Amino acid sequence: MEIITTHQHADFDGMASMIAAKKLYPEAVLVFSGSQERSVRDFFLQSTAFLYEFQRLKNIPLEQVQRLILVDTQTPGRIGKLARCLENPGIEVHIYDHHPKAAGDLTGQKEVIRRVGSTITILTAILRERNIPISAQEATVFGLAIYEDTGSFTFDTTTPEDLAAMSWLLEHGANLQTIGQFIAQELSTAQVSLLHELIRAARTYTIQGIDIVVTTISTPRYVDDFSILVRRFMTMENLDCLFALARMADKLYLIGRSRIPEVNVGAIAAEFGGGGHASAASAAIKDATLIEAEERLLQMLYKHVRPRPVAREIMSAPVIYVGPDITIETANQTLTRYNLTVLPVLEDGKRLLGIISRRVCEKAIYHGLGGQPVADYMTTDFATLPPTATLADIQELIIEHRQRFIPVVEDGAVKGVITRTDLLNLLVNDPANLPRDLLDRTDLAPAAERHRQLAGLMADTLDRDTVVLLRTAGETAKRLGMRAFVVGGFVRDLLLHTPNNDIDIVVEGDGVAFAHELARVLEGKARPHEKFATAVVVLPDGRKIDVATARLEYYESPAAMPTVELSSLKLDLYRRDFTVNAMAIHLNPERFGQLVDYFNCQNDIRDRQIRILHNLSFVEDPTRILRAVRLEQRMGFTIGKHTEKLIKNAVKMRIYGKFAGRRFFNELRHILEQDNPLPALARLDEFGLLSFFIPDLTLDDRRSRLLAECQRALAWHKLLYLEERCRAWLVYLLGLFSGITGKKVLIFLKTFEVPERYWPVLLQERGGAAKTARLLDSRETLTNSEIYWLLGSLSHETLLYLMALCAKQRGKKAVSLYVTHLRHVRPALDGRDLIALGYQPGPQFKTMLNHLLEARLNGEVQSRADEEAFLRRHYPCAATSDQASQPTANRAKDTKRS
Repeated sequence: MEIITTHQHADFDGMASMIAAKKLYPEAVLVFSGSQERSVRDFFLQSTAFLYEFQRLKNIPLEQVQRLILVDTQTPGRIGKLARCLENPGIEVHIYDHHPKAAGDLTGQKEVIRRVGSTITILTAILRERNIPISAQEATVFGLAIYEDTGSFTFDTTTPEDLAAMSWLLEHGANLQTIGQFIAQELSTAQVSLLHELIRAARTYTIQGIDIVVTTISTPRYVDDFSILVRRFMTMENLDCLFALARMADKLYLIGRSRIPEVNVGAIAAEFGGGGHASAASAAIKDATLIEAEERLLQMLYKHVRPRPVAREIMSAPVIYVGPDITIETANQTLTRYNLTVLPVLEDGKRLLGIISRRVCEKAIYHGLGGQPVADYMTTDFATLPPTATLADIQELIIEHRQRFIPVVEDGAVKGVITRTDLLNLLVNDPANLPRDLLDRTDLAPAAERHRQLAGLMADTLDRDTVVLLRTAGETAKRLGMRAFVVGGFVRDLLLHTPNNDIDIVVEGDGVAFAHELARVLEGKARPHEKFATAVVVLPDGRKIDVATARLEYYESPAAMPTVELSSLKLDLYRRDFTVNAMAIHLNPERFGQLVDYFNCQNDIRDRQIRILHNLSFVEDPTRILRAVRLEQRMGFTIGKHTEKLIKNAVKMRIYGKFAGRRFFNELRHILEQDNPLPALARLDEFGLLSFFIPDLTLDDRRSRLLAECQRALAWHKLLYLEERCRAWLVYLLGLFSGITGKKVLIFLKTFEVPERYWPVLLQERGGAAKTARLLDSRETLTNSEIYWLLGSLSHETLLYLMALCAKQRGKKAVSLYVTHLRHVRPALDGRDLIALGYQPGPQFKTMLNHLLEARLNGEVQSRADEEAFLRRHYPCAATSDQASQPTANRAKDTKRS
């Protein structure tokens, strides 16, 4: 495995260099080693062009990393947990950096280190030398990095190479207007001079393992916006913590900036009579020289810089818990008795197995599952913390990862629990604990909505007609006093830059009335379904738009059809199958393109995970298991561990065995319609779900090989570019049911309400295919006419299945010859020609024409004249034609019977 990373608190140069390195290492995975600068997060907020190319650090198996590509850093202490990769046997390190080497820096097997203004300048030169193409979006991001790290080409570190790189990027579409939006206002000449003095005077102190930079400066007059210079210094050098002492005229000032919770600059500034918050503070110092102030500052740093283990202080203990074998009904009573919303599930009162919530318990009881053990429906996908965890650790889980309940574990035993309320109480009682930088993070927006603007992505990704259509829908909704959203898979695929023409619109209001008005505006037709408050708008060009009123669903019993009630967008999204499908985009003009993400769904897209929205999802609708498998394989995602556990639990409970119907068949058909359904079938077999369709059906070696042969036959057929449509799913279904008795297949057809038009193929044709394959394989030679009579009555799908069944090449070649040539052969003469030749109409005509067809197939006749001569030779007069043709007719029947 290869990964590309940069330093913690990544700036534009680090982020852009990672994207550029990906073009040199296309198989590598992009992963940030820590957080990003606010400007980088702001960029991701406005543009998702690159956001979903980055993987989360927690999803990277560090022990499998064989190559580590570092950009814009070469210091192991600046890549956080990724430094563990350096311990892997045989690890290979590649370094691209513009900083000079320092003590303790890594040595790579490959190093490209040059003193230029930015690392992206180095990588841009490599891309240019190798003629590797870049997009306009990539050129813009690369340009942002150069502008930021060179101070818009004003810093002393700027080189001619930086200017040459920017020139090349402009040639490739770099957008200066976009760059200007993210680059701070230019510094004056005097400010640049002061900034260089600050940098030269800086000294680094390591206190409690934390690097803190202190710098000093003296100026004869007061400097406006001095804090801007301090901020620029931090950005340029990617510092975690900086203190600047400035003597301006006859006054002394302290300015502190911190990105890390271990250094609360507000508390330190307070020691000097100043104030501020944890990440930014200042003070005016009286009665001290610059040297005295610096000495006192160091004393305060040693006093205050001490990571505070707050988990032990704020956790609730002793823990109220339930055991894994306790029934859901009992767990719900415990929750009610102690007025709790979540309980940990412990084994022997110590080892943590999972957590169970009141919502899950109540829904399970509603479905008659109150007698099941909590182990069946507890959540296992969550994080824990030790008692020594800091405030930052707690904030990350509760705010960033939306985990409302944190077990505190030490030596394998649960010592306490921390809830969202515990954190809120701490922050309210001591606001200084709340770093402003944390509040400013765009990925930590309130749970109500994530206001990521996607209008630009929509314009770049969608065709113009689709964008106009969506804007028209939003304007129509506004005119009717409603709110419209495009939802579901369309939003998911937009974020993944994957084409999707299936537009689903949810309306907060009357969806049917909206559909009628939209159809009128677009000159289309609306097909309403009043019972479900939905409609389909059919456009003049044939495109369809599904419209639904925002609604919630509840299930009277497991796997029953849902009961629908009108609701809000949030509840409408909550009823959906998986988190990746539970996002929406505003269409009304005033908020067009704004993403709505109530359930942190974007994280699952970044993590490439398929997760359900609640623990009883598969109980309420077992077909979701088939959809989970299909999405996992089609999108290249992975079913989350907790979701996988719930699938296995549903199978163990035989939820599937209680229900059937066409919905299950349709989901199986959708799986078989994928370009490559074999991995999905293997996954179904892994879960034991194939036997749900036919008892004891498994994907053994023989059936797996046959399905692979079906895939090859379909690929061959696709290359023929024939006009006939082939239903690939039916070929795979024939292969899947190979060796199954006709009786079992018939039960399947009836149980799952398979349309009767497919029955002949799955019963009669499938049943005789194995015998035909053996015959084709066993006969050394077969005439063309014999092949024709053997295969002439079979459907296209059965022919391809037959090709897969044939074990020998001669059998496959016989099917191939029939599909590509023999099935199109026809005699030149027909019944009217026979009458013209003097033959009397009658049953013998069929025999004569079949005889002619055989002659054509076997090459005995080539032209119309040959056929007339053939008839005169074999059927000299009409009166004796029946007798003369009898051997040929019998031969045809015998071949077909064989």
